[in-house]
Amino acid sequence: MLDLTELNSYISDLKRLQDSTRPAGLPSEVHYPAGEISIPAHISHWADVRGAETALVFDGREYTFAEVDDLHRRIAGWMSSTGVTKGDRVALHMGNCAEFYLCFLAVLRLGAVHVPVNPMFAHAELNHELSDAGPSLILCTSALKHLSENAGDARGDAVIAAVDEDWDRIIGAAPHRDDDGDLDSLAALNYTGGTTGLPKGCTHTQRDMLYTAASTATATELPRDGSFTSLCYLPVFWIAGEDLGLLLPIVLGGTSVLLARWNAAEVVDAIEKHGVSVMIGTVENYLEIMAMPDVADRDFSSMTDPQAVSFVRKMSPEVRHDWARSTNCTGVLREAAYGMTETHTLDAIPYGMAENDFDLNAEPVFCGLPVPGTDIAVVEFGTQQPVALDEVGEIIVRSPSVTSGYWRNEEATAAQIVDGWLHTGDTGRIDSDGYLHFLGRQKEMIKVNGMSVFPAEVELLVSRHPDVLAVAVVPMADPETEQRPLAFVQPHADSSLTATELEAWCRENMSRYKLPLIEIVESMPMTATGKIRKTALTERASRG
Repeated sequence: MLDLTELNSYISDLKRLQDSTRPAGLPSEVHYPAGEISIPAHISHWADVRGAETALVFDGREYTFAEVDDLHRRIAGWMSSTGVTKGDRVALHMGNCAEFYLCFLAVLRLGAVHVPVNPMFAHAELNHELSDAGPSLILCTSALKHLSENAGDARGDAVIAAVDEDWDRIIGAAPHRDDDGDLDSLAALNYTGGTTGLPKGCTHTQRDMLYTAASTATATELPRDGSFTSLCYLPVFWIAGEDLGLLLPIVLGGTSVLLARWNAAEVVDAIEKHGVSVMIGTVENYLEIMAMPDVADRDFSSMTDPQAVSFVRKMSPEVRHDWARSTNCTGVLREAAYGMTETHTLDAIPYGMAENDFDLNAEPVFCGLPVPGTDIAVVEFGTQQPVALDEVGEIIVRSPSVTSGYWRNEEATAAQIVDGWLHTGDTGRIDSDGYLHFLGRQKEMIKVNGMSVFPAEVELLVSRHPDVLAVAVVPMADPETEQRPLAFVQPHADSSLTATELEAWCRENMSRYKLPLIEIVESMPMTATGKIRKTALTERASRG
């Protein structure tokens, strides 16, 4: 069990340290722009304050706050006519579109439970989520309707409607005048990626959603005067897409520019046309924009906080400097955040820590400081007691947005949530300045002659070789050292890099016990959501 007295003392000391290293001018208290009100109430509030201004842009259509307020109330009225009431689950089985944004608000206005469903799911995956969530209504597109209809017992008695077929009928309903939701009732089931078995539904409330948006805005100085505009092509059925494309603009009274998918030309056009403030993309996305022949003539000046995620290609000082040289972007390109579905993401942010590339040159992976209102500790695995600064242990998180538990899974809940602290299973450390560093999942740690080697660190070091495009490190059995890191490396297309050459480079740049075996590959196995499938590489390594 946790020693709460010792842990609370540790957190008090840590907060004082972090307050002393927090970038100047950043508040330590969360600010709620419209007060602590429900998510749909924010739309009504902004409709009263700036009803004629644009809330949502999708596929060339702009929706004002007044229109969004009216439309989502009509959708809620139609949902109510199908029998949806407070606490019922409503599945949204569709990609990025205006209908998703509006239906999300309608579900919350009824006090129902939002269940985002990945439109890339195949039959078995969809059946698992529908069976587990038990929705009373499934909203989808006509292209996906047959999947829900063929789900059989998994969908139970759920009503199925294709929004593109039934839209006129849906928005023709009488508006739902009340706000039946509240901040503390179950409001969403956000399913995890299933890395430890079948996906589990993380239970979240509207307060979780509100806190995530407000704390992120506070920690990154996002404008609260209606000038905030997000550009989101991340899937909004992901928690990160939900935060960027739905919650941040709704809570801040800004504009959400939604794109159905990544397209470099469309993204740059949207940045210029709508004055986009914040975008989150992969490193490859930014590189593709920089490769556009007219990039120097395009206007990126509205972008105050461009953010990158290192799924395949790693964020580096070189990428940051190339972006600054290629564009007139006013903000510094940075790594996005540390977070997870269980915490509604965005727990620690390296905002304001880029001077002299401090964040990118720090030992990997630098995550910065917790957002206001969130506590992060590093404890011993097993004993769960705080470790000293700079020592490695398990990252645990306590915040107003930590899930209250896994849907219908008491065993998993008890295993990961203790006295309000989420035990992430992530390995990390907090340095002597109070900054968090992420080192990888505990199960991914590699033991070489009893010494711990963290894949994330080896990956970042190997990625600094100029010919390396992508790298993924997994453990490989070794009769002499127990394990060794095995690095699967994808060179740049025009490179003739060999494993022997890269291993020699590693010997000059890395500690001996961290040295990986190198396997050159033409491409990486990828998930449908753009991440490297390490399970496939681990299986390959186990075969020698």
